[in-house]
Amino acid sequence: MAPLLPMPGFLLLSIALAGFLIYLPYLVVAYSRFRVGYNPSAPRAQFSQLPAYAQRATWAHENAFESMITYAPAALMAYLTGQDSGLACTAALLYLVARTLYPLFYILDLPWWRSPMFAIANLGTLTLYVLSCRAALG
Repeated sequence: MAPLLPMPGFLLLSIALAGFLIYLPYLVVAYSRFRVGYNPSAPRAQFSQLPAYAQRATWAHENAFESMITYAPAALMAYLTGQDSGLACTAALLYLVARTLYPLFYILDLPWWRSPMFAIANLGTLTLYVLSCRAALG
């Protein structure tokens, strides 16, 4: 069975999807701000008024930016070095799945589930870096 998208295209799409995932937890924050009574003059001052789950959603949102800072270059390196192996595909998929579940477990306050998702996403990123460096260095 042929893949739906060639690996180079999937790597680029994975960066776009990772960018989208940054804002999923923020939907929870926005909902909570609306319920509390959003103050556009001091949106950050409102943080302490948010329920605990919304505070955790804020942290998950911020962490998604931090994760993207390492993943995007790894996926771009894999794209530029022509990574099209099953391992590269698995690494990118693992990153996306883990980064989809991470904020859910964070918001639900399930640290024993959240932490493995953090590790799995980082393993996916590290795998792309290693595969790319091996290819670049011959």
